[in-house]
Formats: sequence, C-alpha cells, structure tokens
Amino acid sequence: MATTLPKIRALTAGVDLESLDDRAPLEAALKLLARARARLSREGFEVQLARLSLPPLLARLDSAQRWTSLAHLRQLDALAGDAGVVLSVGPVAIDDAPDAGLATWIADLVAATTHTYSSVTIASAENGVHRHNAVIAAAAMRAIAATSAEGLGNFRFAAAACVPALTPFFPVAWHHGAPAISAGLESADLVHDAVREARHPDEAGRRLIAHLGPALMGVERVLDGIAHDERVQYAGIDTSPAPLGSVSIGAAIETLSGSAFGDAGTLDACATLTAAIKALPVRACGYCGLMLPVLEDDVLAARASEGRFGVRELLLYSSVCGTGLDVVPIPGDTSETSIARLLLDVAALSTRLAKPLSARLLLAPGLAAGEQTAFENPYLVNARVLAV
Repeated sequence: MATTLPKIRALTAGVDLESLDDRAPLEAALKLLARARARLSREGFEVQLARLSLPPLLARLDSAQRWTSLAHLRQLDALAGDAGVVLSVGPVAIDDAPDAGLATWIADLVAATTHTYSSVTIASAENGVHRHNAVIAAAAMRAIAATSAEGLGNFRFAAAACVPALTPFFPVAWHHGAPAISAGLESADLVHDAVREARHPDEAGRRLIAHLGPALMGVERVLDGIAHDERVQYAGIDTSPAPLGSVSIGAAIETLSGSAFGDAGTLDACATLTAAIKALPVRACGYCGLMLPVLEDDVLAARASEGRFGVRELLLYSSVCGTGLDVVPIPGDTSETSIARLLLDVAALSTRLAKPLSARLLLAPGLAAGEQTAFENPYLVNARVLAV
C-alpha cells in the first residue's frame, strides 16, 4: 500500500537556555530548524511551521524581573519573526501561589509580541490541581481578550494541565534538558482515509495503524537522522492527528460513528481512534490523542453551530481522547470566576486520569452564547459561541 506523506504541522526545536539574553543557543536552534526543514523537504515532507520551545525561565522571576524581561522578550520575538518561526516561552507560572500582577503582565506580553506563545500550569502530576494558577490563567484570558484585536491574543495563550516537557504543539510547548527536536503532524486526513476503508468499527483501529504507522515511521526516520547528525536529542512525534479546515478530524469521527459529531456514538468513536493513535509504532511525546479544536475544523465548527455539542461534551470527549478545550469560542463577557471554574474542571480531569490536557479559550468580544463569531482570520472557521 502506498504511503501518503503527512504534513508536519509543528517542527519544534527545544532550546537549552540559561538566560533570556543568551542568544547563542537560540541562533544554533534556528540554524538547526533551517537545516531540518530543508532535509525534510528533500524527503518530500511539507513543514508548515517551525518552532522554538524554551525552558520556563519566566516562571523563576519575581514581579520586578518579569517587567524587566519584556524588553528581552520583544527582541526574541523579533528574532523569531525574522527567521519565520514562532516561539514558546513555556509556562510563566508553575508553582501554585497567588500573584496579583501576573495576569496583567501576561496580557502585556501578548500585546508586546506577535510570534510568542505562553501558558500557565493549572495542574501537575506531582502537586495536583493548582487552584491559584487557575484564577491567574482566567484573569489573563480576560485581560488578553480586552487588549487584543477580536480577542485573538488568546490564540497564543493556554492553561496547561500535566503537559510534559518536549511537547511540540503550541501554546503549551516547553523544554527541559539538552537540545532536542520533535514534531507534530497534520494527519486528520489519513485518519479519515483509514476509517473510510474499515468495513466495520472494530476494524477501524487496525486500519488507522496501517495507514498512519508507515507515514509516521517515515517522518521518524528523517527526524532521527537529523538528530543524530546534529547531535541533539530526538524527542519523538506527538501522534495527535491535527486537523485544519477541511482536513477534518470531525469528519473522520462521524464516518466511524455513523452519526453527527456530538450525537450518541461520538464518545465511542473518539475512544476507538485514540486507542489506535496511542498504539502507533513510533517514539511518542506530547498529548498523543485526538485534537478537537472547534474553530480549526470545518465539521466541528458546523456541528457547534448546529448546537450538537457544548463545552461539557468537549470535556467528556477529553476523558477518552486528546487535548482538552482547544480554540473554543465562549462569550466575551464570561466572568473570571466562571472561566476559573471551567479551568479547574480541566485540571481535575487531567489529574484524575493522569493525562495532559489544556484549555485555549477564545472570548468573543460583544458576543453572547448562541451568536456566531466573525473572526477575520484565515486559519479559523467561524462558529456559534458556546455557553460556559
């Protein structure tokens, strides 16, 4: 069977960085990404976006040091933009403690940059749910929505629950240890191809492994070779099949379940596909489950607009699949308290099931639940705002 090559959504270099003003490791990582991108292209792979992932240096700073760091972060953002990459500075809060000024600082970071992503840790395997940090993340989301065009600054910020280092997907990527390279793929179309070929649901998992296994092994062969030649760590592949627009994971789930996404059977289909994704024969990193980004998937956006699912259903599906609440439109006037409670639900689910989850919520300015978004962004599909 011929192997269809997946697109590489995220080619991520993890940078071993001791200080924000140390440019040598960043410049070395940028050169690594350029060489890796060229090599993957020669092998027939399309790399959509190269990325730099930093250690959580900002989480170690006090309030005064954070404000001073903004000048360095603007410079790093410009460096990334000039190189055509995006940058994750990792979680800016890890330890669970009150921090009255952090939410405002996060909003200022988003406003001061264009290519920089960040997160706040709301749960960890070691310390469970981080209640103070959930409040900080909620306040940051409110502040970002109020200070960014269309509220879209929240596309570059997320609350992260038990997300491990070396995860290639943004906004939650962060690095730890020696320089490394990892990847996340846009492969929802391969999942759909596999499901269409299955004669009955029990065969879908085997078909998915048969389709994705060779494709991902091909990516791994090249990445492992790059890591060897560049003398960096090969961290693995996040096997989550990222969708984008008409390359829809929602369509694959509907084909498997035989019903519209959100109807009965959706949870079973999500569980079936996730089990196969976790069994793929490559070194895995990151989430390794289904991504259900409401505003990045044509079918998911359509079903949200039809009222077939809401935030509670997305949390339910997260219990058996992937990333949590991703690119979910919520009312622009949602209170900080309501957002924090929702983040605590995500954190509780993550710690109870010992799995990475995150929440990237887009507060839609001026819109109430049930109204249609009108984001003018080529990478987003508009949909009905979901109630919290």
